[in-house]
Amino acid sequence: MTRLSVTGRPVLESVQHLQVRYAKRGRMRFASHRDIARAVERGVRKAALPIAYSAGFTPHPKISYAGAAATGMASEAEYLELAFTSPCEPEDVRARLDAALPDGIDVIEVAERGHEPPLAHLEASQWQLTLPGVPPAAAQEAIGEFLAASQVEVERLTKKGIRRMDARAAVISMELDRRAIAAQPDGYGILRMVVRHTTPAVRPDDILVALNRVTGLTLSAPPLVTRLAQGPLDETAATVTPGPGSPEAAAGRERET
Repeated sequence: MTRLSVTGRPVLESVQHLQVRYAKRGRMRFASHRDIARAVERGVRKAALPIAYSAGFTPHPKISYAGAAATGMASEAEYLELAFTSPCEPEDVRARLDAALPDGIDVIEVAERGHEPPLAHLEASQWQLTLPGVPPAAAQEAIGEFLAASQVEVERLTKKGIRRMDARAAVISMELDRRAIAAQPDGYGILRMVVRHTTPAVRPDDILVALNRVTGLTLSAPPLVTRLAQGPLDETAATVTPGPGSPEAAAGRERET
């Protein structure tokens, strides 16, 4: 089915929406969201996928993103949605797009959107933070002090000016990741935490500022921050159910990283 754009050119309608879960690894964690978006657009063209376009004077590919991790943070659970003008097999799209993207942007899973709104129910994220120079015992003590606080306000400069936020209110759970600590040779403390998606967003670096403010926690080098999952929040169990398009969601379990 086609319609005319404002320039009088025919525009093909979208007939399929696919949700894509991808990872941002290695050096690509330093790429900005704009850089990632450009790479995805190039990858879609290179993979010859039937992407739909907007109908304005400068048509844009219909690719939408949700909850992108900040520059400098790795992720195993980034999401985008593609609108196609002809139906494709999700696994074929996954393979073609993954091959067309640069190293470090890895397509994990592609799934049909169904009847839900685009990338709905991404309510919280699970993060892992490696803390250089901080022994596990010191990290455990800092966790206890932070969780005992009723409120910890931090400030961050945004495009709208200085924003103040309660970092403690956004943290649903925080604990030592003992399995990850045992697997790494440096003996650093490694945190795993579930953080609610708020407005303005409370990011892992805001929580590190809050930890320093409450406990004096200081790192010897920048932390390694990785998003492990994002999706609906189960506050009772203090966990994140993996979002759409993930094999864990289909299996009803979280991906262990």
